[in-house]
Amino acid sequence: MKTSIVILNWNGKSLMEEYLPNVISNTLFETEKKVEIIVADNGSKDGSLDFLKANYADKIKCIELNHNHGFAEGYNLALAQIDSKYAVLLNSDVKVTQGWLDILIDYMEAHPDVAACQPKIRSLRQEDYFEHAGAAGGFIDYLGYPFCRGRVLSFVEKDCGQYDTPIDVFWATGACLCVRMDEFRNVGGFDARFFAHMEEIDLCWRFRSRGKRIVCIPQSSVYHLGGATLNKENPRKTFLNYRNNLLMLYKNSPCKTYNTIFAIRLFLDYLSVFVFLLSGKFGDAKAVIRARYHFWKMRPQFKLKRLENLQQIKNSSIPEVYRGSLVFDYYFRGKRYFSDFFPDTKSE
Repeated sequence: MKTSIVILNWNGKSLMEEYLPNVISNTLFETEKKVEIIVADNGSKDGSLDFLKANYADKIKCIELNHNHGFAEGYNLALAQIDSKYAVLLNSDVKVTQGWLDILIDYMEAHPDVAACQPKIRSLRQEDYFEHAGAAGGFIDYLGYPFCRGRVLSFVEKDCGQYDTPIDVFWATGACLCVRMDEFRNVGGFDARFFAHMEEIDLCWRFRSRGKRIVCIPQSSVYHLGGATLNKENPRKTFLNYRNNLLMLYKNSPCKTYNTIFAIRLFLDYLSVFVFLLSGKFGDAKAVIRARYHFWKMRPQFKLKRLENLQQIKNSSIPEVYRGSLVFDYYFRGKRYFSDFFPDTKSE
């Protein structure tokens, strides 16, 4: 059994300098497993590769990609070059803790029906709080809005041990995503057309609809800086999140709810445009309009993939999908905590 930790890098030399020593010291020397650390470089121009070769040639392997393929295709290309049973996709701005990897791999070994898992993700900026991208496991509402155990929209909980039990989730974060490689290949890997954002949720949706489990294992914990490559206030990120979310919905939504979902999303997306305008965030307002235009322009490219996904559904009613509206319940009913949405969720 072999595990590859794959860090996708794009002009992240400063992040490599700060966080790579931590990953090496808490992985290569702590774990009992057969592990390799790989940095897949997405065409960096900041001297990242020279730095890695000069300082870590004996500890890591470098995969050189010719240009910036984005998160989705960058990882597809890198993972195509490994022969491990498991791969851990790790952001370059993540600080790991002692024993983090053994816990994840031991769980995957003991549960062959689990296609992917994640640790508990806490914030490097506020270490006693969950981190926005992943927290203690991802969920989604029926309209496609993702949220986490520990983070609902912009409300982030303090980690008081309330989510310290393993639990089945709808999606696991790409910040630290452990995948079973045969399952990753079986569902076609990431959708390269997403470029970045929502690709891990799209991947996990395919896992779940085909009967595989996704799990958060909080006994393993890491800290994530977040926003190191693209700040959350950047209109480019707004564009990718809205466009890819709509593409993900088109690819995976069951036929019986499709028309309802897209009618409601049309209203909510333009409502968000109005809110952005009122807030003076004109770039974000324009980004949402552009996202919807690009979605409709790209949609025909995804028709065959939608048909393929629908034909392979084994699990038509996924329990980790919230059947209400996250947006409505958050803003009009004051729901802020994960327990407000899933009060009866069973943990292991």
